[in-house]
Amino acid sequence: MNWITKFIKPKIKSLFKKKSSNDDETLWTTCGCKNLIYKEDLKDNYNCCPKCGAHHKLSCNERFELFFDNGEFELIETPLPHDDPLEFVDKKKYSDRLKAARKLTNQNDAVAIAKGRVGKIPVTVGAQDFRFIGGSFGSASGEAFIAGVQHSIENKTPFVFFSCSGGQRMMESSIALMQMTRTTLAVNELKKNNLPYIVIMSDPTTGGVTASWASLGDILIAEKNATVGFSGRRVIQDTVRETLPEEFQKAEYVLEHGGIDLVIERKYLNTTVSTLLNVLLKKAEMEAKNQLSDVVTIDKSLQSAS
Repeated sequence: MNWITKFIKPKIKSLFKKKSSNDDETLWTTCGCKNLIYKEDLKDNYNCCPKCGAHHKLSCNERFELFFDNGEFELIETPLPHDDPLEFVDKKKYSDRLKAARKLTNQNDAVAIAKGRVGKIPVTVGAQDFRFIGGSFGSASGEAFIAGVQHSIENKTPFVFFSCSGGQRMMESSIALMQMTRTTLAVNELKKNNLPYIVIMSDPTTGGVTASWASLGDILIAEKNATVGFSGRRVIQDTVRETLPEEFQKAEYVLEHGGIDLVIERKYLNTTVSTLLNVLLKKAEMEAKNQLSDVVTIDKSLQSAS
């Protein structure tokens, strides 16, 4: 191997090496439509492609900034259970995956909970970061979700959650699957307390997340063109042995077939949810008054007569 091959060629390649679109120094990024987008334009358009309208994934903090009034919110600290209870190893140690995901997202887990106002209404909001092991739902996610529900009940605020997940976290096996039951029971407590619960499904919302808390909202909303389903398209197609429609499992298709209530563009979520919360809160107030009016009381004059 001569010096040109060994030293010069690698040096030239490094000069022309394409930088990652995630590099903070780059001013441009790409979209699935293969268009080059100026990052500032993407940010100004709610992280939606200004050319094709594709809704790009958001971190939890980005989600909160876009959703809360004036971007003002306060993060709520949530419990963090023991890491890697099964000491799971596949191609990498699960503990190493957690370290890498925490460094990338600056979060302890995929789920974050915050409080703030939406349309001047105090709300508790949860979100998932897909960069954290595919937004997978494990024991820490379950604890965070339940902590969010507890905060809603204690402060009598509606609970809104943005799902973005591939499902339960396989590295935690049955511990992750248990969270489906735990979160379902937590949602039931919200309903017992007459507190509105709205789920906003972003791309993707699949697996055990769809099969539990993400499908239990009083109102189910999906972002435009989000993938919403349980099993993957290929698995279903191989099972039923039929060719599925091109738009199968897309939000608009699920809406058309009665699986969700609304498909909303990201920029309209704040105003839409605030309107819905006003309606749901008035309904809950009326139901509470009706319950009180149904209570039979003894007239004071009859009490004194007796």
